[in-house]
Formats: sequence, C-alpha cells, structure tokens
Amino acid sequence: MNWDIIQGKWAELKGKAQIEWGKLTNDDLDVIDGRRKELAGRIQARYGIARDEAERQIDDWASRH
Repeated sequence: MNWDIIQGKWAELKGKAQIEWGKLTNDDLDVIDGRRKELAGRIQARYGIARDEAERQIDDWASRH
C-alpha cells in the first residue's frame, strides 16, 4: 500500500502495527501518527535493530495492508 494512504488511515492501521511490533506502546503509535521515519525510528529503538532492517520490516508490513 502506498505510504500516503497508510498515513491517511493511520487511526485504522495503528492497531495492526501494534500487532506486528508488539513492543510499540500506544504512546509510540500516537507520536508516530503515520509518519514512516518516526515508525522506523521507534522500531529501531524498541527492537535494537539497524535502520535498514526496520525499513525492510515496514516495507513488508505495508505491502500486506
């Protein structure tokens, strides 16, 4: 799915994001507010992974939603 669409539907999709990345808190998801760079940064921080791995996970998740 195009990221602009994801950003526009963030209120609907943030629950699915929390299922995918269970370490993200409700506060994290509210701060992210559909912004891809913010999501990648939060995933990177919560999971201790490299930025490119966070981006890969986001690409995979976005392609399914």
